[in-house]
Amino acid sequence: MDQANKRRKKRRLTKEEYLNGILSGDRFILSKAITLIESTRDDDRDLAKDIIKEIPKKDDTIRIGITGVPGVGKSTFIESFGLKLIEEGYKIAVLTVDPSSRVTRGSILGDKTRMEHLSRNPNAYIRPSAAGTSLGGVANKTRETMLLCEAAGYDMILIETVGVGQSETMVKEMVDFFLLLMLSGAGDELQGIKKGIMEMADLVTITKADGDNVKQAERAKRTYKNAMHLFPPKPNGWTPQVTTSSAIKNKGMNEVLSIIKKFVSQNRKSGHFEENRKNQNLYWFNTLISEELLDIFYKNPAVKEKISSIKSGVLSGNIDASAGKDKLLDIFLRNSV
Repeated sequence: MDQANKRRKKRRLTKEEYLNGILSGDRFILSKAITLIESTRDDDRDLAKDIIKEIPKKDDTIRIGITGVPGVGKSTFIESFGLKLIEEGYKIAVLTVDPSSRVTRGSILGDKTRMEHLSRNPNAYIRPSAAGTSLGGVANKTRETMLLCEAAGYDMILIETVGVGQSETMVKEMVDFFLLLMLSGAGDELQGIKKGIMEMADLVTITKADGDNVKQAERAKRTYKNAMHLFPPKPNGWTPQVTTSSAIKNKGMNEVLSIIKKFVSQNRKSGHFEENRKNQNLYWFNTLISEELLDIFYKNPAVKEKISSIKSGVLSGNIDASAGKDKLLDIFLRNSV
């Protein structure tokens, strides 16, 4: 690290220094800004809000959500696909979300080591974040991180979620294109697949289609194509596609990129792309309200004073969960300004 970066690291940066650094594409400042917005300190949160308010919002970027079951090869796929994007002239930011331990609250944060070649490319920025207690397969501040990366000049944002599950669908509400990675060769290809996840997918890609798995991947591709016909048409008129890919053989990446370009072009012409961006902002607005209200609730002195005893009552069975909730809400409402 050079001396200038060392000095900046030691002292607190101003809002103007953050904004100038982000807009000039300074990766060091960008990383510090993301750390700032992830902070739970009140003074950091206030500064982060000011920065987010002033950064220019981009509408010429492409936001891609990538999800799939653990073991499907998300990181390997993203590295291969990311290198293809860079080859095509894109600057990419990869926002990866590591599952946090429910016991230690720790997170592996190992995506940079899993994307060794991509992480060394000057046109790629990889930022792992811990999911923490956030639902939706994304970190608490994924939206803000995405906006910072776009302001820093990254025009293709890839958001890798922690996996496929009933609650891990928030990513769909913040991206333009939703890519679902699936494995083949697991017997009945549709076993265990959430209908909601399939319905949201704009593209399903069968991974690891190489070696002895090629025929199984092609069978899975036909199965998924047939399954897609069972879902109602998408409001934007897009017909979900199904492809196969092999990250280690670098196969299928051209087709995936071609489909994404076609999707974006079609949706920009129809106006659905802009409409979706507006809906993303509205969803973010509603989420911010919910988060702020929760924060206000748990910081209320009267609630903080009584919550432990009420929780103990619920735990022991002396207080019904619903009754406990009503008690806390009543305390909050009576002691709110």
